[in-house]
Amino acid sequence: MVDSADSVMNVVPGNFDIAALLATHLAGTPLDEAQIQLLLAWELTDPRRAAAWGITSANGTDKLQERLNWLHRLVPHHTALPLPPAPIDQYLSLYWQLWLPLALTLKQARDELNAPLIQGVLGGQGTGKTTLTLILQHLLGVMGYRAVGLSIDDIYKTYRDRQQLIQSDPRLRWRGPPGTHDIDLGLATLAHIRSAQAGEAVALPRFDKSLHGGEGDRTDPEWVQNVDILLFEGWFLGARPIDPSCFDRPPSPIVTEADRQFARDMNAQLATYLPLWDCLDRLMVLCPADYRLSKQWRKDAEHQMKAQGKAGMSDATIDEFVDYFWRALHPELFIAPLKQDGEHVNLVVEIDRDRTPRAIYSPALAMAEA
Repeated sequence: MVDSADSVMNVVPGNFDIAALLATHLAGTPLDEAQIQLLLAWELTDPRRAAAWGITSANGTDKLQERLNWLHRLVPHHTALPLPPAPIDQYLSLYWQLWLPLALTLKQARDELNAPLIQGVLGGQGTGKTTLTLILQHLLGVMGYRAVGLSIDDIYKTYRDRQQLIQSDPRLRWRGPPGTHDIDLGLATLAHIRSAQAGEAVALPRFDKSLHGGEGDRTDPEWVQNVDILLFEGWFLGARPIDPSCFDRPPSPIVTEADRQFARDMNAQLATYLPLWDCLDRLMVLCPADYRLSKQWRKDAEHQMKAQGKAGMSDATIDEFVDYFWRALHPELFIAPLKQDGEHVNLVVEIDRDRTPRAIYSPALAMAEA
């Protein structure tokens, strides 16, 4: 038995390959007691991640055995996930470190709440928040839970309302910043999810970005029933207003006085979103190790589309587009503080350049230990 995190570095060999061990298990060779203890020791080498998933030396064997059992049940459904085709061995580390324990955490939270769970997911461009919510919907479905997704994009104001908004404030020429959403629609949707009786249909708003020449507009809602878990995601979902003095000497690209005023105004607009954030039962934050990676990820995606013969934005246009959102809500000012916000955030996943998790932790637990 592994006694504590202090001893695990002497237990886990330097060349330990978690994916290879899991692949062997999935191939039909059950892990023996020594391998289970090795797996537990490996988990405890990252105390923050282990704590986030509720893994301790005392309960670890049972927790990991449960995860192994679910991995066996989920793998046959792997091809249904929205992922690039590849041998499952390439995804086993993500299954083990993030997707599966996160799904099990949501399952447990839903059971404890005994009511529909609303999980917020904050993630900037390229962090994979939409893909993650789709993966979670599928995994939770296999576990017997009805999970549905809602994006903050789905509660944009109508095309007509946004045209009027641009007339009153030309700075809101692109949809997305605070002020371009219908908060009342969001509140009504979340309230209906919570109050719906068994079998009662709930309308999830949907937004079609291709309408009106790319300006986008509301489209027919998606009707859902018996929702157990709502995954509500967005690029600033859960972000909170900050002290206006932070804009006296803000980071680039907030450079001119006009930039600073725009940032102040968007900060003030965030206050109108707080009732929506208060509807969240939980909030997880997906963030790059360096926020500037999201701009490169966007460029990589556009380059890939162009290589396939599709239309794509130029690098200069991408710079202008991303800088616009950074001027509205700069990641250093609004996202970075959430990584230590144990009051509102239950999970943080920091992402490396290759989009794999580099750190997984709970700010609330870190705050309690401090």
